[in-house]
Amino acid sequence: MAFIEHEFTLTIRDINTKMQLCNKSILSFFEDIGGYHSDLAGYGLKDIERTRLSWVLLFWKVKVIKRLKYGDKIKVKTWSRGSVRACCLRDYEIYNSNGELCVIGTSKWALTHLEKGLVKLTDELTSNYNNETKSVFENFDFKKLKEPDNYSNIYEYTVSRRDIDINNHMHNLNYLDLAYEALPEDVYKNNSFDNIEIMYKTGATLYEKLKCFYSQIENEHFIVIKSEDETILHSIIKLY
Repeated sequence: MAFIEHEFTLTIRDINTKMQLCNKSILSFFEDIGGYHSDLAGYGLKDIERTRLSWVLLFWKVKVIKRLKYGDKIKVKTWSRGSVRACCLRDYEIYNSNGELCVIGTSKWALTHLEKGLVKLTDELTSNYNNETKSVFENFDFKKLKEPDNYSNIYEYTVSRRDIDINNHMHNLNYLDLAYEALPEDVYKNNSFDNIEIMYKTGATLYEKLKCFYSQIENEHFIVIKSEDETILHSIIKLY
């Protein structure tokens, strides 16, 4: 059970206007295969009522090597890399039907108890995932993304019912939607953003008003999502 994999076919919901696999769908495939692994390990969504434990996503890093297209048959693969400083690490790969590696990704997660908060990871708990040592990125240590000093664009948004997930917060993938909305039109149209980093801090809640601040630093595009009064940091997204 160390390496988990599943095959999918790219459909209309997975592609952009160029008939290519979009970045949000990449994260969705990663989310699905990771959730399946947790189900097998006994710490998935269906186990929350019994364990009172839930995984919280802290960080994504994704690199697109080759952009897949509508109708492609793909294999999505994931595995757990163990824990670092009370957080679990999980990696991902996506292959096309010819066995070519097209996308790689890594993520960092924390385990929380519904009533008690952050849970200390134990060998007994993590052993259910049969951790592997393989890493898709060399020497990546999940350093915190820093807020830029200046911004050139601000997009405002109110969290809607369609955004809310099982934890009663805005779903993790929807932060990427907000990041795209904050981009200037020419930046959005002229970039595929084959590299993504998303750092999550505080979950946004239903009807909360958000401000999304955009800044470009050389070839990197930053979107910082905060509360309306700018006192709460929800997420920082880096696209390049």
